[in-house]
Amino acid sequence: MRPPLGDRELDIMAALWRGGPGTVAEVRGRLPADLAYNTVLTILRNLEGKGYVGHTADGRLFTYHPAVTEREVQG
Repeated sequence: MRPPLGDRELDIMAALWRGGPGTVAEVRGRLPADLAYNTVLTILRNLEGKGYVGHTADGRLFTYHPAVTEREVQG
């Protein structure tokens, strides 16, 4: 079982579920709150560590994607 998500983590997950995979900058642009780039990056890394998010790398560019469905988190 995965640990529960905080409000900011849920905002980022919603941005990935609704907007699809994206880089840190793309995800940041989809958020309702104006968060710093490094804050979004840290939250994405934490979500990845918890098993909610994965990434693909193209050189130095990481594209993040949800590793779980919205239904799985709501359940």
